[in-house]
Amino acid sequence: MEGLKQKKISCHIITFNHKDYISQCIEGLIIQRTNFSFEIIIGDDNSTDGTREILVEYALKYPDIIKLNLRSKRGKGVPGKQNFLTTLAMCKGQYVSLCDGDDYWTDPLKLQKQVDFLEANPDYAICYHKVKVLKNEALEEDTITQKVPETTTIKDLAKGNYIHTCSVVFRNNLFDKLPKYFDKSPVGDYFLHMLNARYGKIKFIDEYMGVYRLHETSVWSSKAQAKREQIWLNFLRNIRKNFDKEVQNILDDQIRQYQKLRDKRIKARFVKIIKSFFCLKK
Repeated sequence: MEGLKQKKISCHIITFNHKDYISQCIEGLIIQRTNFSFEIIIGDDNSTDGTREILVEYALKYPDIIKLNLRSKRGKGVPGKQNFLTTLAMCKGQYVSLCDGDDYWTDPLKLQKQVDFLEANPDYAICYHKVKVLKNEALEEDTITQKVPETTTIKDLAKGNYIHTCSVVFRNNLFDKLPKYFDKSPVGDYFLHMLNARYGKIKFIDEYMGVYRLHETSVWSSKAQAKREQIWLNFLRNIRKNFDKEVQNILDDQIRQYQKLRDKRIKARFVKIIKSFFCLKK
């Protein structure tokens, strides 16, 4: 009967061709020590490198904990988005944690700490923590996200994302359905955090409990800086209508900041071209 009861938390993992990393990711969840039950929901986007076979082995070994979403073909549109959404739909727990298949957790009490906090503080919707960044096989301090206070709100988050995906736990089913644009959005985690933050505050636990693996060849990192800025600008413009006027104004400030960066970059490139032209004439 235990398996039929609602799990306290659903651990959401998505993966695609993560053969070299997925075992470390799953083991970080298996070692969790909790006084509540949890489930691990893993979505595989039709991997071809042996990842799927590893997942099946784990599911057979831990049938009461692991459930698989084995997609027969990759989703159309934004890479991984359909895998993310269909796997999220399988998460029935009171809370949801996120972790990509190439990242991993390092603290066996991670879930217990985060769920304990959210249970004791119903006015909070999200809880996240510090992570290390793994780059070129070396662990580094996180210089990607900005430093913020232990408690923040949607007004802070609207200035820019500071939550690593592998660190977050949030209350499930805070709203009925995702906006239509979510399916097309090039950014999923930040959009989801913003939507959840409409319903409560955000807690930061100042402890290292996970590792974010940075790939220079990832879909996002491999794009030119100018292209990333344009994608982000379009993304912000498309999500702003889902929030109240005050949050829209903060998002507009973020949009203006990116526009200034883009314009400055375009101007610098133009000046460089002009200088090169006159040098050639000489």
